Amino acid sequence: MIVTIPAPGIAFAAQAATTVRRTVDLIEAWAAPVLQLAIRLWIARVFFKSGLTKIQDWDATLFLFQEEYRVPLLPTSVAALMGTTFELAMPVLLVAGLATRLAALPLIGMSLVIQFVLGATNPAYDNIEHFYWLFLLLTIAIRGPGALSLDHLLSRWIPSSRS
Repeated sequence: MIVTIPAPGIAFAAQAATTVRRTVDLIEAWAAPVLQLAIRLWIARVFFKSGLTKIQDWDATLFLFQEEYRVPLLPTSVAALMGTTFELAMPVLLVAGLATRLAALPLIGMSLVIQFVLGATNPAYDNIEHFYWLFLLLTIAIRGPGALSLDHLLSRWIPSSRS
């Protein structure tokens, strides 16, 4: 019978791998939810501030939608009302973490319109920052709001239909 004794390097590598795995697990458990909350808060602030600006002077907002934004397929007043409503309501949902994935979708649409529709006709709207918004909103839509959210809390009380 042949007995093999693992080399000291193999035992060290196994211990290092275990330590790395535990560290990653801790980061996933504690830091990831905080990061997901920070992403939601930051992107919510961007859109909410824009919505507040629009309701401060509704006539100016209508003028901007009529003369500068010119969103295709929608009448000016409808586009202004929808845009402002989404900019004010969706951030509230993002902050609370309620219907979060759904709340991210209109903001993704708005970011796409800003970058690719308005940006195509006006260089002032062709801005790399809109891609950052898209990446953050897509992260929310795909990964969800994280553990620090009402969605997460409600999911613990509502039975899942997934098997």
